[in-house]
Amino acid sequence: MGVNKEEISKTLIELEKSYNERFSVGDAGGYLDGFADEVSYFDPILKDIAVGKEKTVAWLSSIYSNPNIVRSEYLNPQVHVGDSGDFAVMGYNLKTYVLDEDGNDKLLRAWNATHGYRLVDGEWLIVHSNWAFSETLKDLVAY
Repeated sequence: MGVNKEEISKTLIELEKSYNERFSVGDAGGYLDGFADEVSYFDPILKDIAVGKEKTVAWLSSIYSNPNIVRSEYLNPQVHVGDSGDFAVMGYNLKTYVLDEDGNDKLLRAWNATHGYRLVDGEWLIVHSNWAFSETLKDLVAY
């Protein structure tokens, strides 16, 4: 029986969306529940890599506040599945929106996300997570 890479890709994209949707409405467990015990984690404000679920959860819990995201756009998702079918790397761009004072959608942040997933006892878990702002240096610095 061969590895169905397309099916694994679809599964991981839907899983990722479900994590984001929970996180966006105030349930930080949306991501925290999906981390493997040996997860490693980076984000734009974390100085050093967090290694292990306990440290990663502690870090995210210390900075998390309900972002009240009303809409998310998942752009350019790419999933690369290993030949054995038990490891995959996913990358995508994420735009998150909140409501402005007039009740209109307003871009909160644009991200580049990369996650490594491993199949553990029949469950896909995140073994590496990296979040980066999608703005380039040129976008952030006025010339």
